[in-house]
Amino acid sequence: MEDILRLRGINKAFPGVKALTDVDLTIRKGEVHALVGENGAGKSTLMKIISGAYKKDSGTVWFDGKEVENTTPKQSEQMGISIIYQELNLIERVSVAENVFIGRYPLRGGLVQWGKMVKDAQALFDEYELKIDAKRLVRSLTMAQKQMVEIIKAVSINAKVIIMDEPTSSLSGKETESLFRIIEKLKANGVAVVFITHRLDEIFAICDRMTVLRDGHYVGEKNISEITKSEMIAMMIGRELTQQYPERHNEIGEVTLEVKNISDGGKHVDNVSFAAHRGEVLGFYGLVGAGRTETMRMVFGVDPRVGGQVFLHGKEINLKNPRDAIRHGIGFITENRRDEGLFLRSSVRVNTVMVALHKILKHGMISYKEEARVSQDYVDKLRTATPSVNQKAMFLSGGNQQKVVLAKWLFSDSEVIIFDEPTRGIDVGARREIYQLINDLVAGGRTVVVVSSDMEEIMGISDRILVMYEGNIAGEVQKKDFSQSLITEYAVGERTQTV
Repeated sequence: MEDILRLRGINKAFPGVKALTDVDLTIRKGEVHALVGENGAGKSTLMKIISGAYKKDSGTVWFDGKEVENTTPKQSEQMGISIIYQELNLIERVSVAENVFIGRYPLRGGLVQWGKMVKDAQALFDEYELKIDAKRLVRSLTMAQKQMVEIIKAVSINAKVIIMDEPTSSLSGKETESLFRIIEKLKANGVAVVFITHRLDEIFAICDRMTVLRDGHYVGEKNISEITKSEMIAMMIGRELTQQYPERHNEIGEVTLEVKNISDGGKHVDNVSFAAHRGEVLGFYGLVGAGRTETMRMVFGVDPRVGGQVFLHGKEINLKNPRDAIRHGIGFITENRRDEGLFLRSSVRVNTVMVALHKILKHGMISYKEEARVSQDYVDKLRTATPSVNQKAMFLSGGNQQKVVLAKWLFSDSEVIIFDEPTRGIDVGARREIYQLINDLVAGGRTVVVVSSDMEEIMGISDRILVMYEGNIAGEVQKKDFSQSLITEYAVGERTQTV
């Protein structure tokens, strides 16, 4: 196959950090190419150079047979390069069609041809067999549908290379299958897809070749048919990962957190009850939209509940807002850590102490010396990769951002910690560290509730799993009974039990 994109000897540095060192990448027409590596390996930096968001310091780039210099995002788009970020770049309050043709509206006599725009957008959705009405407002779509709008937007500019950054992170299994069908069609049409994911099974399912980066360096390129998962992991992290889920020998004690008949009026959650024990990892599994996250947001006081009760050590507590939950020793590590878990423009030290400032007050004033000491302690304990505690959170990799969020709740002395998708967007090496931290928490007598849409993960880290379906708990599975088929039957509504 003919090359569409070639990068050779790419270098990029930021103040105090060498992000890329002599990196090579070759993308062929009509292939799906995986770009893999741990968080902080340089994948995002490389993609931003390709898309024109960053300028390379040195190296050469060829696109469609011609050498190109540093470009702007607009110039890259005009050449035929489109990037779909993990945080989707759509305007929620306008129509699907307007999002597809944003900045390229069809005009006649200086006026927008609204009818033609809707018709052309709808034709693209129909071509890719997507049942999305081009007249609908984007805010009314599901996450999966929004992902498809981004893809059609890329198709509409006749993109020759489409970069997809963690495209399945918020999709269910069936939605992922739909995405893969679209990728196959793009491939058949000669479009190259650069596929960035931490879900290794997806690489084997959809990709033709892969390039591995580690610590900003090019490690190698392989055909997917010629490599095993263990060999891929070894290339990514520079060592063999013999056990993804570390063993845990915790002692499960009395009930710490109990929830009875919690509900949001039936919108997402309907009379959910459960109990979590000291020293236990309680897993919540279910398909996207099953009500898992909504349940936890009500428990933490983020969203109002219509009915139900929350008990801590057998005593009912009234949680009107997150401040009440924090005061009672409940922590919540949200799925969307960038928007809800961190002050991205603040330092590691500020983020670490933000929910427990009273612990570093001296004579009513913040002790910055104590703030620095505490944050450095957690950087050391959690092995957070950061130049210093003064580094802004926005410049850390996803796995290290997750560690800063965890440090915040550990410092707050939270007795119950809820993890919502704890390893979303986190590489295979950092995942094991998060799993070990969870083990350490329950070994210390804390209660951990984990929400995950990753079947392997939820079975690998939980002591017990509650499966949700359409706003209810469909079943409870004890560790000795864990099986993918049983959990799936509960998740799709084929089996129910009284919990």
